[in-house]
Amino acid sequence: MRIVEHVNAWLVAHREEVLAWRRHLHAHPELAHEEHATTAFLADVLREHGLRPRPLPGTGLTVDVGESRPDRPRVAFRADIDALPVAESTGLPYASEVPGVSHACGHDVHTTIALALACALGSAGEGSVPPARVIFQPAEEVLAGGASEVIEAGALEGVGFIYAVHVEPKLPVGKVGLRKGAMTSATDLLTIDVTGPGGHSSRPHLSADVVYALGKLVTDLPGLLSRRVDPRTGTVLVFGAIKAGDAANAIPQAGRLRGTLRTADMEVWGAARPLIEELVAQVLAPTGCAHGIDYVRGVPPVLNDAEATAALAEGAEALSPQAVVEAPQSSGGEDFSWYLQQVPGSMARLGCWSGEGAPQDLHQGDLRVDERAIEMGVRLFAAVAQRHAS
Repeated sequence: MRIVEHVNAWLVAHREEVLAWRRHLHAHPELAHEEHATTAFLADVLREHGLRPRPLPGTGLTVDVGESRPDRPRVAFRADIDALPVAESTGLPYASEVPGVSHACGHDVHTTIALALACALGSAGEGSVPPARVIFQPAEEVLAGGASEVIEAGALEGVGFIYAVHVEPKLPVGKVGLRKGAMTSATDLLTIDVTGPGGHSSRPHLSADVVYALGKLVTDLPGLLSRRVDPRTGTVLVFGAIKAGDAANAIPQAGRLRGTLRTADMEVWGAARPLIEELVAQVLAPTGCAHGIDYVRGVPPVLNDAEATAALAEGAEALSPQAVVEAPQSSGGEDFSWYLQQVPGSMARLGCWSGEGAPQDLHQGDLRVDERAIEMGVRLFAAVAQRHAS
């Protein structure tokens, strides 16, 4: 029996069980590096289905299916298992039971897809499926992401290609968003501390005005950056936090800006820190204020391999001729990018909108995922596995 046919039959037989897995994971979310109960649950399910999971350091695990062969690298499928510090407001009967924590990014769906795929492939017998590895990765939602720790633990050893999906609440169920090249952006964190002697607001000429200097940075720095970087690279600097002083009539001695720099271009990402340092110094020079910069590199952009993206497209079109749509390039960050620095692969956007009401957004407490997306994701991965078996 072909892999796709076997997985389809397995899904029919285990549909209620798979939905129960998803709802359990959804109700019991855990934050990055705290996914102990999630890891134990996944390990128990995999063992119940005759598989042998291998724990990763800390949290997370991997599981292999299919017979390992020196002449055939494994195809890997990655799921992220952590949740967000976002309170859920869906009112679902299986809503998060953890105050202030929820799967508002759909990682419970990614995990369920990968879990069902592993169990379905494992039930086919080693000689019936290509050598595959399913990676249940912790800590995707924090910089610089848990992927680097998974790679250091050897999860990519013997892997030739790697695939992932991310739910997309703006796409209807049944649609798969694909894009060659940059799918997401590099995401860096920037903190700028500005200091001066302080003083009375009636005599700014006798001090160095920290608040004025912060304002110059907020308005001038993004504009200057846009004149030094090719706009086609999707590079954007946005400040999300500013803090200085408490009194209306006093010039404070210190202030702080915090923001993010995002780009879809690897060359720009590599040169971003020294360029930012140069521009900050130029903006602040006339103000007389001193400054310090804490620049934290996050994750590189997800750069989808052309061959791997074609495999996803072929798999999606086999499920439905109208399934594939072009995914827009996102300014969001995603640590699946670290895997793609090591082996070729591709990430797909998996439609999860029911078509009722207005499309929602990720990282919001009211996110509702149409559970039909789970079966679509499993079948998509099965079709990719089928392609790698030929």
